[in-house]
Amino acid sequence: MEDKDIKKIAEIFVNYSCKIKKGDVVLISADLEAKPLVKEIYRQSLLRGAYPRIEWGIDDFSKIYYDNVNKDQLLYYPKISEFAFKNTDVFIYIRSPLNRDELKNCDTRKMTLRQKILRPLLEIRLKKRWLVFIWPNKTYAKDAGLSLNKFKKFVFEATLLDWKKISKRMNKIASYLNKSDKIIIEGKETKISFSIKGKKAVVANGAYNMPDGEIFTAINEKTANGYIYFDYPLRVFGKKIKNIKLWFKNGKVIKFNSSDNNSLKKMLNTDKGSKYIGEFAFGFNPKINRFSDALLFDEKINNSIHFALGNAYPECNGKNKSAIHEDIVKDMKKGKVFADGKLIYKDGKFLI
Repeated sequence: MEDKDIKKIAEIFVNYSCKIKKGDVVLISADLEAKPLVKEIYRQSLLRGAYPRIEWGIDDFSKIYYDNVNKDQLLYYPKISEFAFKNTDVFIYIRSPLNRDELKNCDTRKMTLRQKILRPLLEIRLKKRWLVFIWPNKTYAKDAGLSLNKFKKFVFEATLLDWKKISKRMNKIASYLNKSDKIIIEGKETKISFSIKGKKAVVANGAYNMPDGEIFTAINEKTANGYIYFDYPLRVFGKKIKNIKLWFKNGKVIKFNSSDNNSLKKMLNTDKGSKYIGEFAFGFNPKINRFSDALLFDEKINNSIHFALGNAYPECNGKNKSAIHEDIVKDMKKGKVFADGKLIYKDGKFLI
């Protein structure tokens, strides 16, 4: 049964998400645990006349790098990688690390600096076809509080959906948001408002993430005022930050509190844009109804919203620039969202 699911998932990635065709140069960057899926994607890419290559990730390489790198090496911009990125049509990232806390004790200043240096590579990749997926392993299953078999079932069911059907519903909501201006969010320790006028709501229906299922947009950068509490933790720089509460004035974070204020402060001080909201989104995957401590899944929780601090997406008409884009998820099972005074979302469900 698992082999059939793997084949179906690979077909979705190759045909639907990445639309791989004859002549495409395809990079499959993956961790060793994901070998069964990687082999099938590689096979199907070849059958379509593409030119796939595989880069394997190995646990602890990043830790070795940050524990031993000097400043000159941190500032080094890999032109050879830039050449490879510019000459690649499709990027498929399949992550399945056995040690998710690999960077926990590494120097966050080094990681922040390295993000800035590598930013041009990210900008090249974002203009291409790309996809991110997490292959279920024992580490992720343990963090989600599930057995490996149950976690695989959870991931596969959230991926093997009728994405065209789901897209129709999301498109209707996105169209409504595109005509809206002032958004107000109310909930647990939360009352915040901002404007999305002139921004574009985008339907995430499996083109870049799998599992997918979210409607995201940008905001007018200096309009956020109020405060918001995030029920779910943020993993950043190898650390888990819980109970995050942010206060905004004229779009900027002016006050914050969390279980790890030191790490949160370093993230917020990355650059000028890291204290501003780059993304506002609703989770929309009908098969993701629980927290799993994996952001790729958690930002799609069916009764949630999330903000991303930092860089905004150009396709949303977002203007904020930053080296970071850090998503933080809020449970909305007891929350409300208003658009121009009208209640459009209550207790995790759309009313429009």
